[in-house]
Amino acid sequence: MRTQLLAGDATGDAAAKHSPPGSDADFAAGFGAFLVEEKAIDELALQRSLRAAAQSGERFDHVLTKLGLVPEADLCAHLAKFLEIPRIEPAEIPLQPPLCGDVPEKFIHANGLLPLSVEGRRLTLAVIDPLDLDPVRALSYATGYDIDLRLIPPSQFEKAWSSLYGAPRQGVAFIENDLRANDASEYDLQRLRDIANEAPVVRRVNEIIADAIEARASDIHIEPSLDAVQVRYPIDGALHSAEILPPGLKAAIASRIKIMARLDIAERRLPQDGRIKLAIRGVDIDFRVSTLPTAHGESIVLRILDRSQIALDFDRLGFEPETTAQLREAMRNPNGIVLVTGPTGSGKTTTLYTALKELTTPDVKVFTVEDPIEYQLPGVNQVQVQPGIGLDFPTTLRAILRQDPDIVMIGEIRDAATARIAIQASLTGHLVFSTLHTNSAAASITRLVDMGVENYLIASTVKAVLAQRLVRRLCPACATPLETRAQLRAQFAGERFAAGSDRLSAAKGCPHCRQLGYAGRSTIAELLIMNDRLQRLVCENAPDATLEAVARESGMTTMYQCGMTKAWRGETTLDEVARVTRMD
Repeated sequence: MRTQLLAGDATGDAAAKHSPPGSDADFAAGFGAFLVEEKAIDELALQRSLRAAAQSGERFDHVLTKLGLVPEADLCAHLAKFLEIPRIEPAEIPLQPPLCGDVPEKFIHANGLLPLSVEGRRLTLAVIDPLDLDPVRALSYATGYDIDLRLIPPSQFEKAWSSLYGAPRQGVAFIENDLRANDASEYDLQRLRDIANEAPVVRRVNEIIADAIEARASDIHIEPSLDAVQVRYPIDGALHSAEILPPGLKAAIASRIKIMARLDIAERRLPQDGRIKLAIRGVDIDFRVSTLPTAHGESIVLRILDRSQIALDFDRLGFEPETTAQLREAMRNPNGIVLVTGPTGSGKTTTLYTALKELTTPDVKVFTVEDPIEYQLPGVNQVQVQPGIGLDFPTTLRAILRQDPDIVMIGEIRDAATARIAIQASLTGHLVFSTLHTNSAAASITRLVDMGVENYLIASTVKAVLAQRLVRRLCPACATPLETRAQLRAQFAGERFAAGSDRLSAAKGCPHCRQLGYAGRSTIAELLIMNDRLQRLVCENAPDATLEAVARESGMTTMYQCGMTKAWRGETTLDEVARVTRMD
């Protein structure tokens, strides 16, 4: 396909060559076959999407993303290859609008056009929809430029457009000035429901969710106060303010989210929990919704569960090769307990899912009992506890043990009853994985003792304890050498992590990382392997400090040492290591 459109040539051979041949049905058949050949979808998904396109009247490529069959970014790449149109490169995004004032911004934004550069009489133009060339022809006719096309995903288009033109959000003023939202109360349910279902409110909530996804946020915090509604996103573990909304929006936005999560919009006095499943940019994303009454309205947190962003691989999660090898050795035990410990949000469940993914084979029966189920694993029987009907952790575990499992994963050991059943399961030939909330690997032993589990049972069943934290990775595009590198090299000379040349760096900030200086996270961990000496100390009720000291003598690398190793290699910063570990 030719990627250049001649100025003023809106008809004839040039336009015909530049458009996909045939009708929408011909395009769907050709592009569908191409996607199957590229293994982007299978034959069943192709037939499903073709039927949906025929029934809805929507275009085939639009249906693919709405059904969550092909992520938006992947669809753009496949379309570019199929239509022979180059994808936009990051370096092509300009710092200033190249056609400022020459054409109406409203026209080019509404039609998904992004002018990139002008060289002589040639305009390089990024388009969202390469199958709709009428706006491109109109722009070529109006400006007199020959046009070279580039393909851009909608998410990248909106980000680039905002940085160049700062386009206002649609419908915000309508909601802000709508006094019905302020007047609505729990006794005025129909008015509240009507407001929440109106297009400006729906669009506003969708924008908040889409912005959080684009920012790689793990949660969305919507916090009402007396004179504002604050929206904040945790990005790579650090909370950042996204925007401040007028107080008149709090009832409308809260009601819209509760309707999406199928919660009771009339109940504003008690906390509620729900779930939402949406296809965002062609990717199916689950949201855990929690509401909590506060003095100025309901605080709402949406936990983003994006399976496409989760890498169930120890290396990609950032585990050191030595730790991974020791953990895999512990996972090969036919029975016993392997614990993963750390605070909330430290990646414990992801680590357990990674272990189960490696262990799940056709000849192994695996059960999990979770609250809630965060990600669905193929080949694993996952059970959601429901305390409201009596299906709690102990009850579920007793039932699971009658199903003849080989491996059992317990979402969290919260009480003595759950701990005892986990111990019993390991003693009867099952391999048990679970999590605890403790600050170190050695502290997990004390925590189990505090729950009432006998020391000799802990010593005989616990095979390994992994304590972990998440540190932010330095952005590779803007990391700068640390000025005090020489002083630190002398200070830490002789330490295990200081072997070899250092690449100690500091965070700076650039457009690639949203001026944060960090992009992504990595795991730092310490792995306590139970040996004969540690078993004797556990039976003697030795304190945490003694257990940790013996574990270090046995070769355990502490979280601090692991974090310093990553900082020494330039993967993170000393500040990050200090933030999540104690500097002993």
